[in-house]
Amino acid sequence: MPISANDTKRKSWIEVPENSDFPIQNIPFGVFLTKENVVTVGTRIGDSAIDLGALQQLGYFSGIELTDDMFMQDTLNDFISDGKKTWRLVRNRIADIFDENNPKLRDNTSHKDIIIFNIEEVEMQLPVLIGDYTDFYSSKIHASNVGKMIRNEENALLPNWPQMPIGYHGRSSTIIPSGIPVHRPIGQTLPQDGSTPVFGASRSIDFELETAFITTDANVMGEMIPISEAEDYIFGMVLLNDWTARDIQKWEYMPLGPFLSKSFASSISPWIVTMDALEPFRVASPKQNPSPLPYLQQKGKHSFDINLEVSIEPENAEPTTVSKTNFKHMYWTMNQQLTHHTSNGCRVNSGDMMGSGAISGPTEDSYGSMLELTWGGEKPLKLNDGTERKFINDNDIVIIKGFCENSQVRIGFGEVCSKLLPPFVRK
Repeated sequence: MPISANDTKRKSWIEVPENSDFPIQNIPFGVFLTKENVVTVGTRIGDSAIDLGALQQLGYFSGIELTDDMFMQDTLNDFISDGKKTWRLVRNRIADIFDENNPKLRDNTSHKDIIIFNIEEVEMQLPVLIGDYTDFYSSKIHASNVGKMIRNEENALLPNWPQMPIGYHGRSSTIIPSGIPVHRPIGQTLPQDGSTPVFGASRSIDFELETAFITTDANVMGEMIPISEAEDYIFGMVLLNDWTARDIQKWEYMPLGPFLSKSFASSISPWIVTMDALEPFRVASPKQNPSPLPYLQQKGKHSFDINLEVSIEPENAEPTTVSKTNFKHMYWTMNQQLTHHTSNGCRVNSGDMMGSGAISGPTEDSYGSMLELTWGGEKPLKLNDGTERKFINDNDIVIIKGFCENSQVRIGFGEVCSKLLPPFVRK
């Protein structure tokens, strides 16, 4: 089935600002609360939020097999469960409805008043009910940098790292949408040169610049998803700030890896950009050496040219961009991650989220975490307001943005923006 929604010549009768992340060729999916306190599934064109529940009730999806309440829910899980054919049909139909040459909704003022909202009038929600969350460790540059700090340059990567996508099972209960503040966590840390741990607020809060993909129902328990089919089960992508307490992590990670240092908060952008929308931006991923085992081998272009950047905005000050990188640097692809995840028969369900791990580029200003950017605090970053940062301070706002762009179209994710607050105080 062709992806007519990607037609770069198409224009919308909804105004789209120049350099918007959300032209008619994007059509992401999300969930928002309207000014009438109604929760609905929606999409976005320019600065307009579009109520897909209202569109469905008014008959605009006629001819597409959908349950009567498909878009009148508070999550996208059921829609995602319907699979790739339905996603493409719906996205193509939305593009047709909002095409500048289609008068059906364009000239119906009463319907437009029900369906279209200014983006400032809605409150974005978590787009899916995330049953399970896995975070991978798939940037070779990031893993090498961390390995150099922990061990040495010769042993930066452990022997298993180049053989398979490494990951751990994270905590889905503390995944939150952009705009929700995060409290500095309290936990156990081991003071430098100390032998006894202390319990208190973390002193080394970090961001991790990541993306994440959202899955549909992929398999039954016991079944592995072949690498050739993996992409059919990936609905789309979001931006992810996987907050990390480095001092807690340093003390707790041996022998089982991250735990409380990661589970206090993970922030995501609210709009899921579909794999169909990202299709024009396919690129080859880095050459893998040694060649992976046969079940992980793939040919062709399976990565994406996604520009990513992170800014830190101190309280009452202008933001400073501290990192610019690109998703195409990722060593392990999303397909390989999903295939490896199911290789033991692990079941993957609609709405599951898989984080990329920190995405680092080859230069010092393209690293995906403060741990790398300041090299463990040895080289503090200077911000535009004259202050320095080894890690994130209380009341700092961390802003992650991402977009794809070529000579014809720009497809973006918007942003994930979160403020770090002092530790939670029980009243």
